[in-house]
Amino acid sequence: MGNCCGKSEKLTAEIVSRDGARVYPTVRLHGSPKSILAAYIRFALLHREVSLDFVETERVGGNEHEAAVTLQVGSEVVSGSRETLLRFIDARFPGPSVGSRNVREDETAPLLTSLTRVQHTSMLWHLERMVRWAEDLTTRGGRKIVDPSMGTPRMEIRKFARSYSELLEIMMEHAQMEETVLFPIFDHADRGLAKAAKEEHARDLPLMNGIKEVIKSVGVLDSGSPDYQEALYSVFTRLKSLLGKCKQHFAEEEVEILPLMEALELSKEQELSALEQCFDVMQGTHSRLLKLLLEGLPSCDAMKYLDLISKCRDKEKMESMLKTIVK
Repeated sequence: MGNCCGKSEKLTAEIVSRDGARVYPTVRLHGSPKSILAAYIRFALLHREVSLDFVETERVGGNEHEAAVTLQVGSEVVSGSRETLLRFIDARFPGPSVGSRNVREDETAPLLTSLTRVQHTSMLWHLERMVRWAEDLTTRGGRKIVDPSMGTPRMEIRKFARSYSELLEIMMEHAQMEETVLFPIFDHADRGLAKAAKEEHARDLPLMNGIKEVIKSVGVLDSGSPDYQEALYSVFTRLKSLLGKCKQHFAEEEVEILPLMEALELSKEQELSALEQCFDVMQGTHSRLLKLLLEGLPSCDAMKYLDLISKCRDKEKMESMLKTIVK
């Protein structure tokens, strides 16, 4: 066995917690990095704000993605099914139940609808986080650092730039996924149906790229200069505008387009093939930024997304994605 994490894992200042901070003992999660169960439990614990150490265990024979998982909290050791482990987490770490599931939605919603909606949820959460962060930077004007882990103002701007670049990459691949996989399916049934959504993607692109360029300019300016303050304010207002546009665009897709997926009556084989195509298109982010995407979700949605990943028939591809989550 070896510890895959150099330090205990928890939500940082860059990933703002949804609930008030609580102090819990360190939890050790023993399992395979290729285990879908280990990934489920990791995200259930992440949203309880515990300090988490992942301890990699070797499995001889069998499928690693079905390998057993054990939780250790002090002298308590628990293993078993997902339901058993989630019940333990609910009882040991009070908060919204991680075991609650919308059974009807999980079982009957088209796979592509669930995938798209969950990605929308994550991207909006991260955008809202970036807006709050930009507003805080603008208010401080480079005068001080609220969180010592951010370092100097210049170091914080670099972290801010990296966070936005990663989010932008996810958003670009999401748009590509829709244009490459989802929209052709709709167009085949009703030509022109997805035209407005495609046009919306094109309209938002200059704003998205423009924000990245302004953030770059902030990074080379003197933090005490008026130009620095003006550039920070520009980043904040542009991000706020992008958030508003994305909220409207995502809502229109979810109200006007995605509900039609059920009417297409795709076969299970067609659904699974299209789902795997979506993961293929988003291979870049899912090989490096999947953990970030999932961290923008409440635990129930994070586990719903893992359910979708678990449907990949290419187990090597599925395990490749899982390894980016638990390490």
